[in-house]
Amino acid sequence: MKKGMLLVFLFLSGALLSSCAPRYTSLLEEGGIPYIIIEKASVLDLQSEELKNVPPAKRKPVIAIYPNSFLDQTGQRKSNGQFALFSTAITQAPEAFLIRALKHAADGKFFQVAERVGLDSLTKERQLIRSTRETFEEDNSVKPLLLAGLLMQGAVLSIDTNIKSGGIGARYLGIGSSKEYREDLITISLRLVSVSTGEVLIEVLVSKSIISVGISQDLFRFISNGTELVEIEGGAAENESTSIALQQAIEEGVLDIIKTGIIRGYWEYEETN
Repeated sequence: MKKGMLLVFLFLSGALLSSCAPRYTSLLEEGGIPYIIIEKASVLDLQSEELKNVPPAKRKPVIAIYPNSFLDQTGQRKSNGQFALFSTAITQAPEAFLIRALKHAADGKFFQVAERVGLDSLTKERQLIRSTRETFEEDNSVKPLLLAGLLMQGAVLSIDTNIKSGGIGARYLGIGSSKEYREDLITISLRLVSVSTGEVLIEVLVSKSIISVGISQDLFRFISNGTELVEIEGGAAENESTSIALQQAIEEGVLDIIKTGIIRGYWEYEETN
């Protein structure tokens, strides 16, 4: 009887723990070494459908984004709950999200983005083309680079952690369940600057919440006439990606810049029949 009860509890505990790993498709063994098969990689689309579906521009503005033009000014490090790690709290290449938002606005029909992040490599390749053509061909001309009339700059201003937190739980006859949540906040700024005058044409601040939720369940029972205690615990947590939250904030900022530019007459929507 005692052995049977233990087997039942072990089976239940295994089922409970396995249910707390929804992203793992299977656990296999190959050559005696266990490994986990996770979901396949996927190409990320824009988080904002509104940005993707804005009307095209009548005349596409040319925008340049230089390296280090979108800085992390928080100086925060990742935390494991006890101490800060060497890794930064957010990605150090947020301009990649900004370039993607600009390129995919109106399904790629609103902005022209001039390459400036890899300008050194681009310049070297153009010099190589020119020198090769001078040696082997008569025509050594290379098309001029796309010139930008606007610069886009920005910064991550703050990451406020644990601005809201709470939870709820209950226990009855050795069966307990609880749920906890936490809310963080990331704030960014974007600026649109005129190359000809240096004037800041549009400036916008965007804040985005980052939600974390955790659930846990536990069960305990006395067996063998109350002389032994068996406990089962399980839980799961879901944390919203900081990178995805940053991407959403940037896309919302670009969308606001597009709308503000329309109001102030910096560009126009393409006329549709």
